[in-house]
Amino acid sequence: MDGATALGAVFDKVQPPTTFEETVERLGTAIRLGLLGPGTRLPPERELAEQLGISRSTLRQALTTLVQSGHLISLRGRSGGTFVAEAPPTSSGRRKLRSDWHDVLDQRVAIECGAALLAAERGNTGAFEQLDTLIETMDEPPDFDAYRRADVRFHIALAEATGTPRLVAMMTDVQGQMSELIDLIAHPRTVLEHANVEHRRIVKCLRGGDGVGAIRILREHLAGTEHIIAGLIPPDAAGTS
Repeated sequence: MDGATALGAVFDKVQPPTTFEETVERLGTAIRLGLLGPGTRLPPERELAEQLGISRSTLRQALTTLVQSGHLISLRGRSGGTFVAEAPPTSSGRRKLRSDWHDVLDQRVAIECGAALLAAERGNTGAFEQLDTLIETMDEPPDFDAYRRADVRFHIALAEATGTPRLVAMMTDVQGQMSELIDLIAHPRTVLEHANVEHRRIVKCLRGGDGVGAIRILREHLAGTEHIIAGLIPPDAAGTS
């Protein structure tokens, strides 16, 4: 495909470290904008992975996410493959994507990365065990609401580990704003599992007093959320048609 066209850009190389989430955003956005129209068949898995410059396992993870969210369908057999759904998901229309959503994500980066650094310096066994318990809850949640409650509590507990009440209040506020954004998109199980793997990696760094390592993983985690929101937001919530 021609890299000088908009469609060519969809299949350009994906950049690390958020290859999974960026692939979801790239394909999800192309579907929303109509660059990949209903019924379009994606290239074969091996070919598409080579075009995007990612591993086939990462590609499968992204495609599974988009199937779970209703953007793609996967058919087996001689005439099978991965196709754009005839009617990709739309929102209820009751809420729109707030215009300052990128600012919310930037605010979250500043608050959470600062909290991670202090938590690595000040956190104790009790704080880390609480984080472990919340991760276990997210491993096998009965539904998305239960996952999201544990997820919010995890990030607030990260701030609590610093022992700074003002930081806890700021984290609580930004998590409330994030919930407004997350409520607008589908919640594929693959995305939730991937995020919880990153939660575990963050806590491992905190236990080792590695604040810089925790920040690095957390920054990837938050960038991944931005890619997922951008890729899965329905057209009517985004203000597009």
